[in-house]
Amino acid sequence: MAEHDVVVIGGSAGALEPLSTVLKALSTDFTAAVLVVMHTSAEGSILPEILSRQTSMPVAYAINGEEIIRSRAYVAVPDRHLVIESGRVVVLDGPRENGFRPAIDPLFRSAANCYGPRVVGVILSGALDDGTFGLSAIKQGGGLAIVQHPYEASVPSMPLNAIQNSDVDHIVPAREIAQMLRNHAASPAARSSRLPPGAGSVNESREVMLNGQNPDVIAQKDGPPTYLSCPECGGTLWEIKEGSQIRFRCHTGHGFTTETLLHEQQNEFEHALWTAIRLLQERSALHRQLANRVEDRGMDAMAKKYDEMSIAEGQQSEVLREFFHRQFPGDPRPIQLQN
Repeated sequence: MAEHDVVVIGGSAGALEPLSTVLKALSTDFTAAVLVVMHTSAEGSILPEILSRQTSMPVAYAINGEEIIRSRAYVAVPDRHLVIESGRVVVLDGPRENGFRPAIDPLFRSAANCYGPRVVGVILSGALDDGTFGLSAIKQGGGLAIVQHPYEASVPSMPLNAIQNSDVDHIVPAREIAQMLRNHAASPAARSSRLPPGAGSVNESREVMLNGQNPDVIAQKDGPPTYLSCPECGGTLWEIKEGSQIRFRCHTGHGFTTETLLHEQQNEFEHALWTAIRLLQERSALHRQLANRVEDRGMDAMAKKYDEMSIAEGQQSEVLREFFHRQFPGDPRPIQLQN
């Protein structure tokens, strides 16, 4: 009977320490493969080198097409998704999901699709809720779900969302996760998947992540398109219902949970306000320059008109600035009006 021989781990802010704690307690005698997605910058990372110092298990960036082997750890390459296809790792630059590449959900979904009840999913510290739907897919496939205790996590949002929206098996401190993984790796997996035929949360990884630009993906969406637009590309978002949970995906493949979509919309709103304030400041400064130039040429009426426009735009900028700081009271960036 198959064992739990595939472990997928996802984390974001504050997850490096608990991830190191987990891998430190594992070694080359651990009878499962470990695949890790951490939200890292596109500029690069030395995550495998850092983790290699904590464990005797081989740790390296995943190489596209390589076979998944037990007792090894595969780390997602910065700015590339890590998914599983036919027992091999696939590294690709598909559309961002939940605002990230690499994202946790694609790995978790593809693991559930490929290995079903043999998968153990682990969620560590992090913001927002990437990994929640992926963990639900693992549970749908008959696998197991472990979440770092939110009280211990440096950033508890990701663990909390997973607990609130998924059927989690264990909620434990990081120091206990490794022993749980060892115990489960030595125990038989469920005989069959609980995954209903054609369950979208799992199979979507194949269709969207590997063929994200395929227009046929549109036909697979659950229900009609919404009036919402994708923060990444501006395309229409489709609403995907999975039980009591809702997420969104556009036809190019960008995906969002409700929480991450709200977060991205807030970022767009903030950016739009800053752009409006900047443009008003620049117009005020330009009209002031024009007023000075025509005044030097004796065109007093025109100078007065430009001066009035400059003052009005400065006042409008002040109004937007006050509104901005009411909406985002913690934003430290100063706004200097041009005179």
